Amino acid sequence: MPNISQPTGQDWGTVNVGRSSVSRPGAVPKTALGVSRAKAMGLVSTERKYAAGTNASAHNASINARKIEESDELKHAKVDKSLSKAIMQARMAKKMTQKDLATKINEKPQVVGEYESGKAIPNGQIIVKMERVLGVKLPRPGKKPAAKSSAADGATKAGVVRGGPPKRR
Repeated sequence: MPNISQPTGQDWGTVNVGRSSVSRPGAVPKTALGVSRAKAMGLVSTERKYAAGTNASAHNASINARKIEESDELKHAKVDKSLSKAIMQARMAKKMTQKDLATKINEKPQVVGEYESGKAIPNGQIIVKMERVLGVKLPRPGKKPAAKSSAADGATKAGVVRGGPPKRR
């Protein structure tokens, strides 16, 4: 008769695959109630992180994209040539590369390249960061004056302010 050997590397004990009601030491509580119980027993200590997750990027395009969609104009504002030249000259005077400037203002090197080439949509926060690092006052993009309507001119000439009593002379 052949000799049949039993496998010796097998563990034939029961295994619990699902959740168990017994808490293991070192297990992380899943609910707020469990965390508060663990804090009360002194097993867990928590600390509050102030301003965590608030490092939103300054070159968020969603604000500018919404402005473009809402306006009737099909062109958006770009960086003025005087600003791009001023950034380039100040950077060269400090003997910095675009990458150096980008790392100091916590932006990507492509952002600095877009500003210097005049292709970027101007963002005041980024311009302020560049001014601070470069130590110069950069020219800001000007706002366009609002167009006046002829109906509004007629109302002010008559001495009546819209929504209020007539003007006193």
